[in-house]
Amino acid sequence: MNHPTTKHFLKRREFLNKAGLSAAALSVAPRFAFAAPSAQDRKVRVGIVGGRFGLGFYFHEHPNCIVEAVSDLLPDRRAALMKTYKCSKSYESLDKLLRDPKVEAVFLATPAPDHANHVLASLKAGKHVLCAVPAALTLDDCAKLRDEVKRSGLTYMMAETTTYRQSTISVKKMYQEGKFGTIFSAAAEYNHPGLEVLYFENGKATWRHGLPPMLYPTHCTAFLIAVTGERLTHVSGMGWGDDSPVLKGNPYKNPFWNETAFFKTNRGTPFRVEVNWRGALRNAERGEWRGEKMSFYMPQNETGDSTIVRVADKLGRDDGGFQNKENTVETFKQPLWWETDWLPAPLRHNSGHGGSHTFITHEFIDAIVKNRQPEVNIHEALAYTAPGIVAHESALKGGEYLKIPSFD
Repeated sequence: MNHPTTKHFLKRREFLNKAGLSAAALSVAPRFAFAAPSAQDRKVRVGIVGGRFGLGFYFHEHPNCIVEAVSDLLPDRRAALMKTYKCSKSYESLDKLLRDPKVEAVFLATPAPDHANHVLASLKAGKHVLCAVPAALTLDDCAKLRDEVKRSGLTYMMAETTTYRQSTISVKKMYQEGKFGTIFSAAAEYNHPGLEVLYFENGKATWRHGLPPMLYPTHCTAFLIAVTGERLTHVSGMGWGDDSPVLKGNPYKNPFWNETAFFKTNRGTPFRVEVNWRGALRNAERGEWRGEKMSFYMPQNETGDSTIVRVADKLGRDDGGFQNKENTVETFKQPLWWETDWLPAPLRHNSGHGGSHTFITHEFIDAIVKNRQPEVNIHEALAYTAPGIVAHESALKGGEYLKIPSFD
């Protein structure tokens, strides 16, 4: 598998001092992927496409980046992009922006059904690509993306926020230190109740109308894959729908509001994933990692504290009088990794999706400057994305156990 190597990331001495890791731990699991800010003067000229999600990143603050141009189909969104990024050049379409010889790289913050085609067009135009999630909506498009990235030799990165949430960064560190022992099971959930308010706009259906939850799986799958490097190899999926007229006529022919997937990894780890659009739910993007020595549970909301459970030798009794181990339970106070020198000084501030946006910005630009693979490269992106596509297929087949193809 084409995983990033440690030499691509933090300088060894800086990393060991910062994370408190042993050399042995570092050599065993080189997935704690943060590049030290570059001392080079190289400036990457970026084009930003998509005047909604595209507004929430910080390319204009990165010392190795210049926002050369922006693009959106709508004039008001183009204006918002120009204001945010202090950029005077705009284009009415991606096609026109891709013709600009000064644009070296693009950030595609465009609708999910367009991602594959937009990435392919950008790579064929000779541009490095950072793309919003998911990478694609079909397995055929996953294969096309993998092949074109290889053919082009250009940098591709998927902007998965879960990989760079502050909690995920902490869990990566703990995993590398060996604190979990063996992770024997994991779970993740992405709840967005009320998503149907985004199904229609100005009386017209948007790309979100009826989007199958498991075609948007990466906010969950990244919680395990980004930490351990495992691959999801098999799945049984189940869906829930209520014959709502709101779902009628959606382009995906999707009958489900909510989907649950039971994955098996290449290490035999069970991994439960839920993506839910409707119901009595808390908004959440959270993960759980359960180990033989330690387990970690993210909070139910953004402002809560995570919980750590550690194995203890003390024996106690449960409420039925049976003997059990009295494991220790403690509150975990989350470090703010965006305050550290893993980021260039101008980017050391909070940002969207659990502080992830500045890390995504830096990882993409730094990968281009240093001519290295970004952490969420094409193989990682497809490992996050493809399992959800197969999970939805399984749900449509009543939970049939299906094999997930590898794109490594």
